[in-house]
Amino acid sequence: MTTTQRRGARLGDEAMVDALIIGRRIRAIRKQRGLTLESLAQAIERAPSQISALENGHREPKLSQLRRIAEVLAVPLDDLIGGDEPPDERASHEIELERIQRSVGFSSLGLPAVRVGPRLGDDALATIVGLYRKIEQLRDDRQATPEEARRVNAELRTTMRASDNYFESIDDEAEGLLETLGYAGGPLPQRLTAALAEHLGVTLHYVDDLPQSTRSVLDERNGRIYLPQSVIGSGDSRAAVLQALSSKVLGHTVPADYAEFLRQRVESNYFAGAMLMPRTRSVERLRAAKANKDLAIDDFRDAYAVSYETAAHRFTNLATEFLDLPVHFVKVHESGTIWKAYENDSVCFPTDSLGAIEGQTCCRHWTSRIVFAETDHFSPFAQYTDTPTGTFWCAARVLASSQGRVSVSVGTDFTHARWFRGGNTTSRAVSTCPDENCCRIPPAHLREKWEDQCWPATRPHASLLAALPQGVFPGVDTTDVYEFLERHAPPEPSPTADERNRP
Repeated sequence: MTTTQRRGARLGDEAMVDALIIGRRIRAIRKQRGLTLESLAQAIERAPSQISALENGHREPKLSQLRRIAEVLAVPLDDLIGGDEPPDERASHEIELERIQRSVGFSSLGLPAVRVGPRLGDDALATIVGLYRKIEQLRDDRQATPEEARRVNAELRTTMRASDNYFESIDDEAEGLLETLGYAGGPLPQRLTAALAEHLGVTLHYVDDLPQSTRSVLDERNGRIYLPQSVIGSGDSRAAVLQALSSKVLGHTVPADYAEFLRQRVESNYFAGAMLMPRTRSVERLRAAKANKDLAIDDFRDAYAVSYETAAHRFTNLATEFLDLPVHFVKVHESGTIWKAYENDSVCFPTDSLGAIEGQTCCRHWTSRIVFAETDHFSPFAQYTDTPTGTFWCAARVLASSQGRVSVSVGTDFTHARWFRGGNTTSRAVSTCPDENCCRIPPAHLREKWEDQCWPATRPHASLLAALPQGVFPGVDTTDVYEFLERHAPPEPSPTADERNRP
């Protein structure tokens, strides 16, 4: 079978032949030959409308018909069906516009279709195609794929490391608000959290039908913040309110892309921590503990009645700037997956090709993994770990989460461990990761027994495959949010008599 015959046998295969490209080639060659639609149609005994539909890609070409056209145009059949390149730039733009207007994305815009014909100028054609490309680019920017999320997360961590995870302007803002509210020290009273909302001109509303994709909703139109009823009386109710109020305090605007969305989320969490654990008093407390060589996240947590994770995060904000301590933080799921991480002490976290740490597997010999085997979860577990980049001390706790147990760890390099409670621990381990022989390959005695004798069924995580829902705020179903606001918005005031009588 010849090349032409093989191509002809597969003319129905869209992967092999593109009706739009074939049609534009026929048109280009016809015009080169000086033939009109009518003359070509007459030569192959077809109506001009059929040739027009063929040239515009609206009709699937038949092999017998293409052979007749090739004979009339005096070209080999391969010149019509060979390759996948349009005959010229004009044809390329015409084909792209035809495909655009047949797409679901174009239909969703609700715009009328443009007739792709000779009266449409080259400049206008190129502009229309270029505008749609830009629309698609903006859509892609706002649709955070797992790869994009990991890349942006890695870039944000680099920025945080450069500032030692300390955002002075946010701490300044928090200290100013606390002074205005009359904060006197210790755990932030819930009444002051409510007073902050009043100070910002919003009211708090607790509901049982908050959209599942949100943790709060700010209604700017009516000056309301909606929160789930589940936070009432919970240990993090103040944090939930503070995070919800942060966008007004920090002047956040609609994020232009996923990077800005993620930065705003980090800033919101930072603001909540700065309000719950104010900088001036926190630094005084931490400096005193360091002087006594008794730094402990547990004490920091208890002093301000916050969660262990909140205290650990806040410690990393202040440790380097005010205590001259390089630190690292890591949150690990019991499966071994790293959920969150930060470091400026040169600890070597595993990364993917994009530089992202989140989603990677934590070494089995690190404190973050070994702590799960400890039976005493009332006290933190501390350990020294020898790694390829040095020896690091770390203290970890196991906490509960909606997706299973997690460990939260805070540590530093060997030389600074003496300032921490637990720095005298005798627990020690060795990690040679990323060397796969460290913990990624099962021990020899287990491999010999089970290597060919089991077939585990993987539990895939859909989030690793699916992009976040499209919208201004990645991961948020905007329609759900708007419908929610419609249900809860206060009734519009009735028009006055004067308003009703106005022309």
